[in-house]
Amino acid sequence: MRIKQITIVFSVFLLVMACKTNPFTGEKNLNFYPNSQIFPAAFQQYNQVLSENEIVTGTAESRMIKNVGQKIATASKRYLDANGYQGYLDDYKWEFSLIKDDQVNAWAMPGGKIAFYTGIMPIAKDEAGVAAIMAHEVAHALADHGAQRMSAAQLQQLGAVAGNVALSGKSDETRQIFNTAYGLGSTVGVMLPFSRGHESEADRIGLTLMAIAGYEPLEAAELWKRMQAQSKGQAPPEFLSTHPSSDTRIRNIEKWAPEARAEARKYGVTNFQR
Repeated sequence: MRIKQITIVFSVFLLVMACKTNPFTGEKNLNFYPNSQIFPAAFQQYNQVLSENEIVTGTAESRMIKNVGQKIATASKRYLDANGYQGYLDDYKWEFSLIKDDQVNAWAMPGGKIAFYTGIMPIAKDEAGVAAIMAHEVAHALADHGAQRMSAAQLQQLGAVAGNVALSGKSDETRQIFNTAYGLGSTVGVMLPFSRGHESEADRIGLTLMAIAGYEPLEAAELWKRMQAQSKGQAPPEFLSTHPSSDTRIRNIEKWAPEARAEARKYGVTNFQR
């Protein structure tokens, strides 16, 4: 069997075998990395980040980060247990840290490691704003978005290899043209939409989690209005970005908020904190 054929067969095998069900959507998602492989690496990287930065402790903001994080984690377990995913969180080691840094950012690592930067706190504004950010980041962790992005990047590299193998008899100029076109096309046409899809999915899952935790999901739209005002139009066009535009996110959140509240009512939540 030629190398090109082997590459194609291997790619198909990976796509068939490396799928994991998303517990929130019921869809099969591409994922080459089991928790046993990716979680320890994520935990180590998270600890390294903490060791290299100043961690805020003993303040009202740091306590709020931890308290809201625990509420969202508890809401996650309630949802997962109620929907047939008992034990889904067994390998998760929740940790919620506030890092002293002016960056307007927060992020999640696989396995439940969440970090906020102090720079995002004025935009979060209050507990409901923190809950909107926290639920979004927890949703990334629960939906295995980190592992999916790594899997997609691996396939992107495999496609480049397959293309170069197929063009092995062609000139260097032809291969260079292919590599440039493939890199641009696969990034703008596949990888960036893939990432934006993850962000929208985390927004939607996050609304459900924050609602089950007792927070008004529409506060997420107010958060993004403040984010939009802070960015002052500096964001790139949506099709060149890893994230949906603020306008898109606000519209989606306003559309999805009623279903998040309806889901929360199944768990006895009737009052939503603003």
